[in-house]
Amino acid sequence: MPLSLPSQAADKRPVLFDSHCHLDLPELLPDLELHLASAKAVGVDDFLVPAVQSSAWLPLLALKQRYGFYIALGVHPWWASESEREALSQLEALAALPEVSAIGEIGLDFALDEHSFALQRQCFEAQLQLAGKLKKPVILHHRKSHNELVQVIKHQQFSQGGILHAFSGSFQQGKAFIDMGFKLGIGGTITYERAEKTRKAVKQFPLEALVLETDSPSMPLNGFQGQINTPAQLPLVLTELAELRGEDPLQIAKALWNTTAQLLNKIA
Repeated sequence: MPLSLPSQAADKRPVLFDSHCHLDLPELLPDLELHLASAKAVGVDDFLVPAVQSSAWLPLLALKQRYGFYIALGVHPWWASESEREALSQLEALAALPEVSAIGEIGLDFALDEHSFALQRQCFEAQLQLAGKLKKPVILHHRKSHNELVQVIKHQQFSQGGILHAFSGSFQQGKAFIDMGFKLGIGGTITYERAEKTRKAVKQFPLEALVLETDSPSMPLNGFQGQINTPAQLPLVLTELAELRGEDPLQIAKALWNTTAQLLNKIA
């Protein structure tokens, strides 16, 4: 069955998919229904919520059952530890469930203390291998680690693709991931004029290589510094992307919805 947009498309308003928002974190969870309603009121019709540590896996599965949004399970590099590495033995059974769309949020963060690098690598490599085994995409976190991520992905011959979350690099850095089958998560970074290389890069990438995200409750947009970010801010990211590319926001929204949907095997 072909992919189709939700009914709001008939209203000539962009219909959006927030491909990365942490609705289960304490900044958002107490008012989750309000945040979902506020987002849907401005055209954000679906969401992908990635876990950051093993204690979130079962609660996220329960939230999916209740609210129907998409989830990814994994261990974020900020939470990499011996106990989390050991918890990965439980991940395969949960991640194999059809309710789980991707493995994530996983990756490497070399802005952290160097003493964490070895455990980060162990956790990332194990989860990437699992994603390959389960044939599921991954949601990648990165800071100062583009080259290392590319090396590990190529070494493992990982071919399921996924999303490079919070893209903030150059055209060459983004193209390296696109060439490996990944989409680039475009969020609040592009609303800051100082992010010159990233703003320039998003003009050049093929539209089908991009997805939209907020990273709620983090990554506030320009003008909203110090405030909790929410999925309801996603239309502002779309507006900035459309202005940078000089393209119709409705057409961009449609294309990016389909890209996200196809990546997560959401067939409507």
